[in-house]
Amino acid sequence: MNIINPTTEEVIKTIAEDNVEQITSKYQLLLSGQPFWAEVQLKERIAIISKFKQLLLDNIDTLAETLTSETGKPLWQAKNEVRGAAGRIDFFINNSAKYLAEEVVHREAGLTELIAYEPLGVIANISAWNYPYLVGTNVFIPALIAGNAVLYKPSEFATLTGLKIQEMFYQAGVPENVFQIVLGGGAAGAALLELPLDGYFFTGSYNTGKLIYEKVATKMVPCQLELGGKDPLYVTDDNQNIANVAAAGVEGAFYNNGQSCCSVERIYVHEKVYDEYLDAFLKETANWKVGDPMVEGTFISPLTRKQQLDVLEDQVADALAKGAKLVAGGKRIEGKGYYFEPTVLVDVDHTMKVMQDESFGPIIGIQKVSSDEEAVKLMKDTEYGLASAVYTDSLDRAEKLLKQMDSGSAYWNCCDRVSANLPWSGRRNSGIGATLSHIGIRAFTKPKGYHMRG
Repeated sequence: MNIINPTTEEVIKTIAEDNVEQITSKYQLLLSGQPFWAEVQLKERIAIISKFKQLLLDNIDTLAETLTSETGKPLWQAKNEVRGAAGRIDFFINNSAKYLAEEVVHREAGLTELIAYEPLGVIANISAWNYPYLVGTNVFIPALIAGNAVLYKPSEFATLTGLKIQEMFYQAGVPENVFQIVLGGGAAGAALLELPLDGYFFTGSYNTGKLIYEKVATKMVPCQLELGGKDPLYVTDDNQNIANVAAAGVEGAFYNNGQSCCSVERIYVHEKVYDEYLDAFLKETANWKVGDPMVEGTFISPLTRKQQLDVLEDQVADALAKGAKLVAGGKRIEGKGYYFEPTVLVDVDHTMKVMQDESFGPIIGIQKVSSDEEAVKLMKDTEYGLASAVYTDSLDRAEKLLKQMDSGSAYWNCCDRVSANLPWSGRRNSGIGATLSHIGIRAFTKPKGYHMRG
């Protein structure tokens, strides 16, 4: 397996993929170690995770450079990701004891009823390349704290980062028979689905998630899927500071080159402020520097996967053929690297792929609407349900609009953000289950109800 730098298109390293026998051996190792790990005191497991968090911060420069080299993410964003992961780990450190403790729910003379939260066992974490530290932290941190063993498969596009994560865990004190990494692409992932694991936690595309869900259904174990989105943003006519609203939209659409599950992927603007918003949006887009991700100040860097360039070109061509107008970008950048220009399309509608299919790149369609009712209808016209955003100066208006959204997250005057305090979940093609919050702590446990007489 060649690890390719998307900026230079050069091979960084060649790594042998794990075969079925090696993956099975790693599973057997975890199977032997998990019961002992579950017996370790919770406060000791949390202390080990605290050491892991500190190792991330102590090695942030090296970790960020590795991440940037294999994904193309701007270096400053890579550092932000590592810091963000540390912040999420703090949430689990500070809250796991509370939500994993036995819970007495009823007591009367001679009878106590309580709930205990036991670890699932050995779980698979099939992770993503766009935010390997953040989406990984959502799973392997609470899983380990809860007493599970983790068979971790990083994306083949973030393999070196996955190896760094394993290295940091071992240095922190996580035993090798509690955390193991699986190296490889689709074949390695398929091998995981054949194992009798106690839970599957996947972050990635809808098509792969659906395949996993169908494949493991007969095992009757938890299967959580964090999948893609086609997240809408609506700008109402009462916004007083359109420039700031537009700048937030640009960041929501183009941060990490648009390669975020919760990126803004389509924008609806009330006709009364449409021209002002579009002008401000284009001015802000023009300020985003395109270049080498290792150079300070770069906002737009290469895409992680070369094949996504074809997807973006196809969406642009499809939109233009159906009557859209290109007002910025629109094509890949010639030369080395998987670069695509920040692209803005207007006069778009829902017959176009750019307004229906996940883009996962620096491309956005902006559509004019005449009313809140039209905006809601268009925002809800999707098979996805990850996040929805509304920018308005009225809280009442925001609440009325957001209550109509069938999405796991709702944003008022913000977008493209995740908080460890809140559940991160999708609906319909955006996934099933939730990570983060107290729900994401208990997701890695199986409850047992105790009826205690005496």
